[in-house]
Amino acid sequence: MPSTTERYFDTRTEQGVLRLSIVGSLLLAAAAVVFGLLANSSLIIFDGIYGLIDVVMTWLSLLVARLIALSTQTDALQSRLNQRFTMGFWHLEPIVLGVSGTLMIGAALYALVNAVDALMSGGRQIALGPAIIFAALSIVAESALAWFVLRANRRIGSEFIALDAKNWVIAASMSACYLAAFLGGVLVHGTSWAWVGPYIDPAILAFVCVLVMIAPLGTVRRALAGILLVTPPELQAHVDAVGRAIVAKHGFVEHRSYVAQVGRGEQIELFFVVREDDPPRPLLEWDHLRDEIGDALGESSPDRWLTIMFTTDREWTI
Repeated sequence: MPSTTERYFDTRTEQGVLRLSIVGSLLLAAAAVVFGLLANSSLIIFDGIYGLIDVVMTWLSLLVARLIALSTQTDALQSRLNQRFTMGFWHLEPIVLGVSGTLMIGAALYALVNAVDALMSGGRQIALGPAIIFAALSIVAESALAWFVLRANRRIGSEFIALDAKNWVIAASMSACYLAAFLGGVLVHGTSWAWVGPYIDPAILAFVCVLVMIAPLGTVRRALAGILLVTPPELQAHVDAVGRAIVAKHGFVEHRSYVAQVGRGEQIELFFVVREDDPPRPLLEWDHLRDEIGDALGESSPDRWLTIMFTTDREWTI
């Protein structure tokens, strides 16, 4: 039987992967702050702050993932939390993703302003020894974590883990830039290019900030679409195709559909207008028809909120 620690950090689950990522982020963020102060490098200190923000947002992602998992378990349906949130917790996922991406962009923008100010003020002298040591250690640790998270998410398929993996890839790329820049500082020391040295730290920081600002834009855009309940065209087309097929097969008047993608959750409402002279059917037959429609829409999932209604009054479909 697996121990409590093994269950807590189970790499086969979304929550276990996120917990491991949090531990790795905390350790690297603490190391970045320490080495950044030793090296007098705003670049490395920013790396630590970026890591701390990532820890907070990963923890929120973990909390939301746990809430979503609990809300889809039948033994938790009677809990006080589920009675307060009867529509589930899917709506929290795009909110957390959007806030996470926005915070990353905001922190990078602030650091970019500071980097530009340092460049205009003559640069910054840093201790290259501690800086090079930190950059080398970071590349190894962050690359290993990025590979681990990406590999784990091939099976899990989580948007939260995908964003976390993207952050680790960005972090490893940033560390590679640090190492190249700091080694360049060593090479130019004592040469006619020595004047470049003070500009290395703020220049690379400015470059990294631009990358950090660009990377989360896609995630923020998708999160905003989920918050605003923007209908995915592919999902709408699929639902409408099923609706038209059911109308034609059973002789209904028409159908109306309302579709939204909220995080990992699909919200689908299908209304069918039945002829007023349609002969009465037993409730069991209507239930079988709902099962037929559900199967046609795709495999049932805890993350699908499906409502199917039959009426003779078009007003109920609006």
